[in-house]
Amino acid sequence: MAKMRGGLIQVGLKADTSDSPAKIRDAMLAAHRPLIEKAGRGGVQVLCFQEVFTQPYFCPSQDVKWYAAAESIPGPTTEEMQAAAKKHQMVIVVPIYEADPVAGVYYNTAAVIDADGSYLGKYRKTHIPQVAGFWEKFFFKPGASRWPVFQTRYCKLGVYICYDRHFPEGWRALALNGAQYIVNPSATVAGLSEYLWKLEQPAAAAANGCWIGAINRVGREQPWNIGEFYGQSYFVNPRGQIEAIASRDSDELLVHDMDMDMVTEVRNLWQFFRDRRPDAYGRLTDAE
Repeated sequence: MAKMRGGLIQVGLKADTSDSPAKIRDAMLAAHRPLIEKAGRGGVQVLCFQEVFTQPYFCPSQDVKWYAAAESIPGPTTEEMQAAAKKHQMVIVVPIYEADPVAGVYYNTAAVIDADGSYLGKYRKTHIPQVAGFWEKFFFKPGASRWPVFQTRYCKLGVYICYDRHFPEGWRALALNGAQYIVNPSATVAGLSEYLWKLEQPAAAAANGCWIGAINRVGREQPWNIGEFYGQSYFVNPRGQIEAIASRDSDELLVHDMDMDMVTEVRNLWQFFRDRRPDAYGRLTDAE
């Protein structure tokens, strides 16, 4: 049985939102470093953080102050994570706010670092919400990453970010591109969609015969009154069963050993990829 040890880190905000993005970044990195070290000592092979992990979830505002939180990839945060990945021989997925070389263009992005510290590439969030309290189009341009799957030392890895999870097409595209394990770094609060947290990703894992790591924040981020980030990061297997789940309200490193043989076993048994009918799905790509 081929095992792969995954790690998911959920952390509450460690600075005041009135502080500068640079100060907040420093505080959030300081909070993550001990957990990254713990993951390394514990033999974690693939580690992922929450969405835009160095900052608050600033999208309840429409304040241009937060543009200063964006950084290049590669850049300071990814370079620090490259050193950590090399030190611990650990793949690290690094979700940050990305500044494009074109001035005034920003993305919600996750960089992927291999276990030798090399930068493999990035995924940019594809689906961008724009509803009260979640003014993401003010901050992020939709990505067009064409569903990259990264051949890391330990697995074929895909990334799907937060609101993306509501759209089944991307999960399927990543799986068809070879993903065995997909991480979904998120920032999601209690309310109408909380029940979906333990519904959509298990369904996606079962439909695509892959492991999924779902990561969420914890706590409240003032002065924005959009609710409580309810944590509960988890690992779900290719049969759609949640095997390990973190607390609702605490900073935590969740570690779990995934049986990667299950990917092939489930896909061979259920044969969803063989039996799909792309010739009949033209309606799915109609613009109207």
